Amino acid sequence: MKEIINSLKGDKVIWAFVALLALFSFMPVFSASSNLAYMRHGSGNAFTYLLKHAAQVLVGFFILYKVHKVPYHYFKTISKILLPVVWILLIYTLLKGTVIEGANASRWIQIPFIGITFQTSTLASIVLYVFVARYLSKKRETPITFQNSLWELWTPVFITIIFILPANLSTAALIFAMVMMLVFIGKYPLKYIGIIVGAGIIGLTFFILVAKAYPNAFPNRVDTWINRIDNFTSNKVDEDDYQIEKAKIAIASGGIYGLGPGKSVQKNFLPQSSSDFIYAIIVEEYGMIGALSVLGLYLLLLFRFVVAAHKASSLFGKLVVVGLGFPIIFQAMTNMAVAVELLPVTGQTLPLISSGGSSIWMTCIALGIILSVTKKEEEIAEEQAEKQKREAALQKLIDKQLQEDETAETEDFSIIDTANPLEPILKSR
Repeated sequence: MKEIINSLKGDKVIWAFVALLALFSFMPVFSASSNLAYMRHGSGNAFTYLLKHAAQVLVGFFILYKVHKVPYHYFKTISKILLPVVWILLIYTLLKGTVIEGANASRWIQIPFIGITFQTSTLASIVLYVFVARYLSKKRETPITFQNSLWELWTPVFITIIFILPANLSTAALIFAMVMMLVFIGKYPLKYIGIIVGAGIIGLTFFILVAKAYPNAFPNRVDTWINRIDNFTSNKVDEDDYQIEKAKIAIASGGIYGLGPGKSVQKNFLPQSSSDFIYAIIVEEYGMIGALSVLGLYLLLLFRFVVAAHKASSLFGKLVVVGLGFPIIFQAMTNMAVAVELLPVTGQTLPLISSGGSSIWMTCIALGIILSVTKKEEEIAEEQAEKQKREAALQKLIDKQLQEDETAETEDFSIIDTANPLEPILKSR
């Protein structure tokens, strides 16, 4: 175990928080999966789902370990190469994607011969954030102009978001918000940011009008958004969107200490109890103490991301940590806010805790890149410490040699002083 821990590079505190979240996830996932086991197998035995989640977490940590070994500056080129590939995957998802777990939009694609499905928008967001960080960190002889950035930066950003928007508004909105935050931190001109935000609002309005005019082109999507927002603002509950009420009942039942591990009642009624609404199950079983503990872990992880970004020596490293780290925390906050009805239902999972292989793996890829940045800074610090150690040892040798030389000179002078120069003459007489 000690050898494994020593092989982990980068920020050890980030490693610790990620491991804690992943280990904690086994208890609520095992409990919440009993409903799925009952509906699909009739036995209610969730052990199979626990083993599946364990395998997904282990694969995720293997991905995390491998990615964090890659020098982070390699991802500059990788993002540029992968962006067109991501666009192709997003188009394929829209046309031939898979609908799973009751969703009414094609957000997943199935990997042939393996049977694993993954959500392409999560991979697209990671590639896009690194791409934006790469653009903002480029060395330029002239300042950024809107005309140049419109083609080099915003065209790829809007192409990616347009391919995600028809099937997943919440993810598209999250990506747009995170890109805006990233360019703001990257000191992109503020007046240009205002223009882009205005263009985004106009584009979304145009899409909604087109979707309403041609409902067969995007079946159910705009109506779903409108119904969710209407239910949220008017406190209405309809038959298709009752899970938020069940989540509120679960939270109210939890109290301060909770009902205890595995004793949730509302997991039998929440359709997405092991994924989208797992935070409600956590509150029901572990109470306010468990809820605040999970929230605290995410906030501590956010603090370590801020520290890592501050320590990064390059602008690209700083922006990569912010661009990949902050969305993880923002997604977690969104998931928890939906569970307590601070936001409309969005379909965002709780990172590292909710079940689902692809979401865990994509989060681990992002964390691996962040740890690669911190690993580089750790290596630089180790090199500087080793250099200082060598310089101190060399200075010690020089001081010792000087001291020996001074001692030898002192002895020579003492011999000359104690000897009588007239002694040979007196002996001759």
